[in-house]
Amino acid sequence: MRTLLLGLVGCGAVAAGWALAESPSKPLTEPTKGALPPADNVPPPAVATDIQHVERVLASRKEYENSLKAIYEHYAKVGDKQRLQWAERELMAYHMLWKPSYNLDVKDVPPPTLEARVNVKDANELYRTAMEYKGKGFGDDYVLNMRRAELLLREVLDKYPNSDKIGDVAYQLGDIYEGRAYKQYDRAAKYFERSTQWVKGTRTDARLRAATLYDRQLNERAKAIDLYRAVVDHDTNPERIKQAEKRLAELTGRK
Repeated sequence: MRTLLLGLVGCGAVAAGWALAESPSKPLTEPTKGALPPADNVPPPAVATDIQHVERVLASRKEYENSLKAIYEHYAKVGDKQRLQWAERELMAYHMLWKPSYNLDVKDVPPPTLEARVNVKDANELYRTAMEYKGKGFGDDYVLNMRRAELLLREVLDKYPNSDKIGDVAYQLGDIYEGRAYKQYDRAAKYFERSTQWVKGTRTDARLRAATLYDRQLNERAKAIDLYRAVVDHDTNPERIKQAEKRLAELTGRK
């Protein structure tokens, strides 16, 4: 299934001019400059009083995005090439914009109760395409490709929450959010956790990466200790177990 990137899902790819690129590292249009996230600042935990504000921000973002898609489709239909290009560039700029989660409990990270059970062809295709973009390119091209990968991976979770790919999707989203295109460590840690919760017995380093983020970046040492212990109890990789045991000893004072 051909999917338009950066939110233009469902339109005709060729007619809209947003078909998948031959080379994932090549931008479809010139990306917006200066779109990298600001310098690292670990946020304090979100409080319940921000929920209403976060919901309004998310709703406004979605309304703005949908309005851009609608005007894009209108100009594509009537053949107005100049305004079509304007709409495309504005939509591109919107997706290049760094958008923090503010509160992960508000429509961001799916619950831990999802189960990876069903082999879904369309979910597999979305995941495969996302991995073609993830990590490719340099500078702004790299940021744009990571945005593409993020959107495609999140589409898997939105449309196919029981797909057998959701554990892999969660792991890749954790890796994306931890990386330099986002540096959203709270989001990354939560998705690494989900990767282990949605697929029991996973053999990735997701638990250790989540523990390290809570420990080194988010200053949530109690959470980190729980996850380090889970690595010791459940991981099968000797090196990861050794790392977890060493850090547990440092944090708890127990040899």
